[in-house]
Amino acid sequence: MSDRKPDAVLPLWDEVPGRLGNSQEDHPFIEVYRPDSPTGAVMLVCPGGGYVRRAPHEAGVVAEWLNTLGITGIVVHYRVAPYKHPQPLNDLSQSMRMTRQRAKEWGVDPLRIGVLGFSAGGHLAATLSTHYEKDTRPALSVLLYPVITLHPPSAHTGSRQNLLADPSDPYLVGLLSNELHVTPDTPPAFLFHTVSDQGVSVENSLLYASALRRNGVKFELHCYQEGRHGVGLAENDPILSTWPILCANWLRLQGFAR
Repeated sequence: MSDRKPDAVLPLWDEVPGRLGNSQEDHPFIEVYRPDSPTGAVMLVCPGGGYVRRAPHEAGVVAEWLNTLGITGIVVHYRVAPYKHPQPLNDLSQSMRMTRQRAKEWGVDPLRIGVLGFSAGGHLAATLSTHYEKDTRPALSVLLYPVITLHPPSAHTGSRQNLLADPSDPYLVGLLSNELHVTPDTPPAFLFHTVSDQGVSVENSLLYASALRRNGVKFELHCYQEGRHGVGLAENDPILSTWPILCANWLRLQGFAR
């Protein structure tokens, strides 16, 4: 993993909504990584961690990989437990607004901002993709071994427990089971999962891809036979390390990568 520092670190809020304390974790922020030869596209990166942490191997190093494609990578340090819904979504939505507001300053295209998330961060990215407001719709999403549904039997119960104030509330479980909220206006998606994933069932990606298909939304789905959960870029795995290559090709097809 590189030790490169981000080009900028910026707080998301002047006054953090629903702040519970005054530690660093109570003050969400973004890290901006700029490429040498930008295409003008941006990806907001949401590390996974079950809504209780943010995995470092799914953060800065991923933004650096995006930089090799000419894409500006922005790592979103969204709030996790004890914060509950909607605060993580509020933080990601604010990241989208801030990026659009600063698009001219940062030399990026406000219409080419996507979201990329791993595991619970994939759930957050899918939540924005299906529950966006007028000014927060992503152009596309990249969902990597994502949590999608909060309904049994395929739900990741840890993420549900950490995200919801009442994990058994049928309304909240339905609201944030994102496969139920796909429409023809949902952004296109790239999905990667392993069939043998013991952390988050591959059914999550299959449910989302099926919903996209039913609604006529373009997508690309790659399910690998073997592989554990949480591999990140899988740099040391000769098979799983091909997913970033496939994703890069898809991002080129969308006009994001060079």
